[in-house]
Amino acid sequence: SSGINAEYGEEDEDAAQLKFPSEFKNADALLISEVHMLLKVRKEQNEEMDEDQELSAVFNKTLEYTEKFSFYQNRETIKAVRENLQSKNLHKFEAACLANLCPDNYEEAKALIPSLEEKFDDDELNEMLEDLKTFKDFQ
Repeated sequence: SSGINAEYGEEDEDAAQLKFPSEFKNADALLISEVHMLLKVRKEQNEEMDEDQELSAVFNKTLEYTEKFSFYQNRETIKAVRENLQSKNLHKFEAACLANLCPDNYEEAKALIPSLEEKFDDDELNEMLEDLKTFKDFQ
């Protein structure tokens, strides 16, 4: 396969190689913690309305999921994590993956996010992961 979809004349998607559809070119990758905060605000707004609308099952399941997997609990921490990762030579998808997955070590990070393999040596990656762990532990 040449990597080109002949029917549409578009390249194949491959997150491992940071190849995304054109619709995602200007999109940000959100942290699970950011999605959780957005959903909490939406739920609070809904509860404040006079006519409480029933939130969908999907909304509630997504809220539960983000609560379970949200590593960063407040806006200040989320902002600090984002700023820290943006200061590295990371694609926005890689930054979100690192923050969302919180790998334990560089081997796990490279296994989960293959594009990191060529960009960072093991010590650089471990330093990034230590920073994330610090943000997670001290909030």
